[in-house]
Amino acid sequence: MIGYVTLGTNDRERGARFYDALLADFGAGRMMENEQFIAWGSPGGGPGIGLTHPFDGAAATVGNGVMVALEAKDREQVDRLHRIALENGGTDEGAPGERWPGFYAAYFRDPDGNKLNAFKMG
Repeated sequence: MIGYVTLGTNDRERGARFYDALLADFGAGRMMENEQFIAWGSPGGGPGIGLTHPFDGAAATVGNGVMVALEAKDREQVDRLHRIALENGGTDEGAPGERWPGFYAAYFRDPDGNKLNAFKMG
């Protein structure tokens, strides 16, 4: 149902470094890019992530209650994604761990404050 999610940034190059590192762990690279927008994913390969300066020229801000969840292949990838996020300018919002039986997750923010989570069900 979801084709892609776009997140705002105030520093495109800093954000790009963060998402290049994080999404490489999924085997996803940049598939579209111009001076305002970068998209990661693969054509026909499930939802992607875009990063952009807001079109209206105002500062990018974080949506309260908005979070992008990244489905990991296993718990080890959840741990790894959390570490990669923190090593690339992200901030911790909840260390990897089981949140309830069968749901293992880690929470973090990108350098612009957008909230993400990596999770594994089952």
